[in-house]
Amino acid sequence: MLISIVAPCYNEEDVVEHFHAAVQKVADDLLPLGHDMEFVYVDDGSRDRTLTVLQQLADRDPRVRYVSFSRNFGKEAALLAGLRHASGDSVVVMDADLQHPPELIGRMVELHGQGYDQVLARRSRRGDRLTRTLTARLYYRLVNRLVDVELVDGVGDFRLLSRRVVDAVLALTEYNRFSKGLFAWVGFPSTIFEYENALREHGRSSWTLRSLLNYGLDGLLSFNNRPLRAALHLGMVLVTCAGLYTAWIVGAALVNGVETPGYVTIITAVTALAGVQMVMLGVIGEYTGRIYYEVKGRPHFLVKATNVERAKDLIP
Repeated sequence: MLISIVAPCYNEEDVVEHFHAAVQKVADDLLPLGHDMEFVYVDDGSRDRTLTVLQQLADRDPRVRYVSFSRNFGKEAALLAGLRHASGDSVVVMDADLQHPPELIGRMVELHGQGYDQVLARRSRRGDRLTRTLTARLYYRLVNRLVDVELVDGVGDFRLLSRRVVDAVLALTEYNRFSKGLFAWVGFPSTIFEYENALREHGRSSWTLRSLLNYGLDGLLSFNNRPLRAALHLGMVLVTCAGLYTAWIVGAALVNGVETPGYVTIITAVTALAGVQMVMLGVIGEYTGRIYYEVKGRPHFLVKATNVERAKDLIP
């Protein structure tokens, strides 16, 4: 069985050689079992020497395939490019910063041999800050109440996919991609095992609080239209409350006569309703913006350099 290792890279010049040495060792261990391996690196428009290092790795190891973007298109585009250019019978998706332990690949291959199409590595949250753990649990609880698929807390991109799962994911051509949701949406038999997350040995993570929030928002909006339905329900509730309040005011005026108007009540009501309207317009705008990007039909990424013979989305 040919196993493809897909590793997106962004400014990873300090760690990618260490990562390659680690996965090479795993490949050597799996070779006597009849498993060969290829390494597909996707340079997501890095600003450092990541591309140069990948080219040097390709010169030394014929199993290395690299694709370098013309600019930074984001991790979702990098994952898509890696899956498109992976030719293995199974594909292992992992980060190149060594926070996904390469020694777990053997366990994934073993579980895949038991008939599972998706083998998911679930990161233990032991050692995380309490605030981060609580925030993550709250997010997953909220998302799983809203989205049409189940997202498992602690399960990220580190996973093994069979060829039929990869082909199914590649058949989903939407522009706004949320890979965790896509992997869950295609289904097929899957299993989960837990592992201890490793510390990043070199460099710094490119994930900021803002990017994490945007990524979480993508997950919330990519697989359901329930926020739009919530806007409709909230509008109906507000109309009902306004009708009851109006009836109460009219009844009080008929019984007690007209009193001095409540300035604070009017200002509070106007401000609250304006805030609700802006939030609902924002939700509608998010969905409209996604439609806008979909109908353009632009490619998910453009390739600047590659050693793959047929690079998709390549501009000559």
